Amino acid sequence: MTGRERGFGLGASVALTMGSALLWGVAHLATDRRRTGFALMITHLALMAFILTVLTAFSARLLALAVQPAWLTILSIALGLIALAWSAVIIWSFVLVRPEAANTTGRALTTAVAAALCVLVLVPTAYAAHLAYLSRDVVNSLFTAPSSPVMALDPWNGAERVNFLLIGADAAPSRPGVRTDSMTVASVDTATGATILLGLPRNLERVPMPPGPARRRFPEGFTGTGDQTTPGLLNEIFQYAEDYPDMVPGVRKGQRGPTILKQTISDILGIPVNYYAMVDMRGFAEIIDAMGGVRITIKEPIIYGKYREGLLPAGTRRLSGEEALWYGRSRTDSDDYVRMGRQKCLLNAVAKQADPLTVLNRFEGLATATKRAISTDIPQGLLPALVDLSLKVKETRIRSLSFVPPLINTAYPDWNLIRRRVAQVIAERPANRTATASGSASKMSPEKPLALDSTCR
Repeated sequence: MTGRERGFGLGASVALTMGSALLWGVAHLATDRRRTGFALMITHLALMAFILTVLTAFSARLLALAVQPAWLTILSIALGLIALAWSAVIIWSFVLVRPEAANTTGRALTTAVAAALCVLVLVPTAYAAHLAYLSRDVVNSLFTAPSSPVMALDPWNGAERVNFLLIGADAAPSRPGVRTDSMTVASVDTATGATILLGLPRNLERVPMPPGPARRRFPEGFTGTGDQTTPGLLNEIFQYAEDYPDMVPGVRKGQRGPTILKQTISDILGIPVNYYAMVDMRGFAEIIDAMGGVRITIKEPIIYGKYREGLLPAGTRRLSGEEALWYGRSRTDSDDYVRMGRQKCLLNAVAKQADPLTVLNRFEGLATATKRAISTDIPQGLLPALVDLSLKVKETRIRSLSFVPPLINTAYPDWNLIRRRVAQVIAERPANRTATASGSASKMSPEKPLALDSTCR
């Protein structure tokens, strides 16, 4: 039975077509197709109930699924099928209730309404499917396929803590390769999410190398090439290993640096470094631009540039990627240790301000920048467990221990002292889980808990 048989006018046709878009089956009931109408209604209500239940009751699990390429593919296909089915119902309903052929104006308007409704359904679902595709592309580009399956019941293999080496890499026109000017190990309790940030200055000298070819080459500690370009600092080890393959035999180019640096820092701290994530500082600036800048409170003016050509005034303001890059890297009128503190403040600000709405609105730009800026050896199979762990971290207090003067003499570091301090702070239990702060090792004594300092400069 058609709209002509029922005598539907323009208003009724438009209303029934729109009603069928909101609740499937309305137009069918109006044309006495009760069995089909009720079936469509039940299907639509069941689908909406399922979606709402998943979004509310299983929202935490959705984050874990969002980092699994297989599930992202399923999501893209499911969204496409739902959009096509919804559009088919709208068109079917329109055909049933459209005005008679003689009413050319009414039929044209009703057709336009039906077409607009289909667009309203197709565009958002197509965009969501596009985001799912981009997410899958980012996961496949950044994270390695697991060589062995990750056990869902215990993804951390019984370890009480998992340690991530976070590297900020920088390059300069005057020197080849990159320097790892920012090195922090995030040690995370796998049960509670309690996190300790262990910061190492870039200018540690005579760093002991891991056993094997690296130690045979540098039995008294890393000295580099001994010239001005490589005087023998911690931040040079990454590139040195890339330039000299015999330092890490059997490891391919691009992984030699991360491998030797993880082993070296593991020996320095006395804890295993399980995974690394490296951010190129120029790429980091692109990420900040992609998220629309980052809001930072600058307590004292920061001068930057080789010829002091730039100034970041004191105050709270939104920094562009270039400004944030200088905020995190400038040492003019300051030193490496002040810069280390600013870098932690910057990372903290980015983490807090990269809320889901910001990420969603700027996802495409962020995905492109992230693929260029970040490299890691975290396997894809570990991502769901890592998402769950990150949710725990958000609920805990983050403590920070930086090995800077006067505690550590960077020219003659006391490696045993560093390991003792790391063991001490890991053994401590945080007092509460409500605040996030950073601290300096120079304020800590063996008898006292880790001192906290939230100052960002």
